[in-house]
Amino acid sequence: MIMIYPSEITKKWPHRPLSEVVDFLDSKRKPITQKDRVPGPYPYYGANGQQDSVADYIFDEPLVLLAEDGGHFGDADKTIAYQVEGKCWVNNHAHVLRPKKDVDIRYICRHLERYDVTPFITGSTRGKLTKTAANNIPIALPPLEEQRRIAAILDKADGVRRKRKEAIRLTEELLRSTFLEMFGDPVTNPKGWEKIKLGNLCTIVRGGSPRPINDYLGGSIPWIKIGDATEGDDIYIHKTAEAIKPDGVKKSRYLEPGSLIFANCGVSLGFARILKIAGCIHDGWLAFSDLDKSINQIFLLKLLNSITEHFRAIAPAGTQPNLNTTIMKNFEIPVPPIDLQEKFAVVSHYLTDSIQKNSEMFKESENLFNSLLQRAFRGEL
Repeated sequence: MIMIYPSEITKKWPHRPLSEVVDFLDSKRKPITQKDRVPGPYPYYGANGQQDSVADYIFDEPLVLLAEDGGHFGDADKTIAYQVEGKCWVNNHAHVLRPKKDVDIRYICRHLERYDVTPFITGSTRGKLTKTAANNIPIALPPLEEQRRIAAILDKADGVRRKRKEAIRLTEELLRSTFLEMFGDPVTNPKGWEKIKLGNLCTIVRGGSPRPINDYLGGSIPWIKIGDATEGDDIYIHKTAEAIKPDGVKKSRYLEPGSLIFANCGVSLGFARILKIAGCIHDGWLAFSDLDKSINQIFLLKLLNSITEHFRAIAPAGTQPNLNTTIMKNFEIPVPPIDLQEKFAVVSHYLTDSIQKNSEMFKESENLFNSLLQRAFRGEL
């Protein structure tokens, strides 16, 4: 995503301080400690969105909430303002803004949500946007009809982006629920499938890292690290950020395309991927090869990915939790009939393809929204 920087905002419209654009209703806010909250139907809002639901309300009108402290200040991927409507309660971590009569609420929310307010932030450990500082945030204010036009364009583009994101979420959820419906929870094994040690179903070997790694970087052989697999939920690895020299291959583990790998240590422990490229794997990976005919690769990958939290729970404690080859060889998994596994693999292929296509369309819609947002406040829309 992007941020709106004060220096990039168009000068063709008058700039007014936020205090002249909205009324601050901060004096009406009341925090409620968690133990004192009585559950109810009304949203309880804080700096970054709804935190709870409570039995009473303070506000009952369209408002914009702007983070005061604990906000995602300076983070281009997250917003610092959002619009609310209806009966609600707001704590003292968000400024409560009521737009004045010549200000469209959707416009001011769009103006503020990705605004770079870091020049107005105080405090080094927990940044705070005080009311005094927020009063002085410059707002570009075109005529009301122009505000409405800009807000409508941005709302429409954002709506498309959100629909794509929701389509991805729903398809991923369908894939997870299909797996559980067909096979049950692999940890509790409610369907009573035969359980077999992974070491009896495949060969498990650890990756290797040539050291010092900087001596081997800059080659042409893909160097597959955990970071190459943690962006998004794609089960395949198509590319790497770095490559190593041929001398590094004999100090690592070279794998062909189609290999199944599993992250076995650190904060990313417990997920699997399939290589679409040949390359060498970092020592934070295990490779599962020579699969027995009783096990389908896609089924095994989805099984491993469905119990990530279980793997993290059973990993030996230490500075870096680690599931070594011995632990994984002795780890038992339920093994349903192969024909059922293969039926799931067909469904998985279809749904994964749908997720990939929606992900590509989401990126396109996000790029469009970012472009429109930049142009809007440069006066180019």
